[in-house]
Amino acid sequence: MEPSKTTLGLELPTDPRWVNIAEKNIEDILVDHAYCEQKAASSCISLIIMFPEREKLLEVLTPVVAEEWAHFELVIEHLKKRGYTLGKARKDEYVSRLNGIMKKGGTRDEQLVERLLMNALIEARSAERFKLLWKNLEDEELQRFYYDLMVSEAGHYHNFIDLAKEYLPKEKVEERWKYFLVEEAKIMQTLVPRADRMH
Repeated sequence: MEPSKTTLGLELPTDPRWVNIAEKNIEDILVDHAYCEQKAASSCISLIIMFPEREKLLEVLTPVVAEEWAHFELVIEHLKKRGYTLGKARKDEYVSRLNGIMKKGGTRDEQLVERLLMNALIEARSAERFKLLWKNLEDEELQRFYYDLMVSEAGHYHNFIDLAKEYLPKEKVEERWKYFLVEEAKIMQTLVPRADRMH
């Protein structure tokens, strides 16, 4: 099922120039994508380590770790098929800027929800980018790959949002989520589309 704007909740679509840049620089995009999947798995592991007493968190995120790492392995396969190597990680300006959205301090549950919403936002934007690659790449194998990942990331987005509502009232979570979406749109307006970045 194709995730819609409403499902993902994003306020601002990706600059249409990005997909054209991405297709012409697919090696750089795949390298950056591989590191994005590694970071996604690491982020879930960090949440489990930081909040080990949250049984629901452990139950939901453990399979997500496995999925994100499997995605990392798949991206590596696509790199190898095309004669590319992994290369070095690049600074992720998008995620660095998103870190500034999170509210510092508060209760332990509030800190957890901030991190969950941050992860939900990254998954939502990733799903939106994967949708663009699925619909616009000429490489049919990569088209299928990004369709599958789009569906998976949209599912992870829901995992994080639903988890947040386990730890704070629904109204509080929705209020913070709206704030995250507005602030993310501001960030997207100022980021220049780059040939070597997935976000």
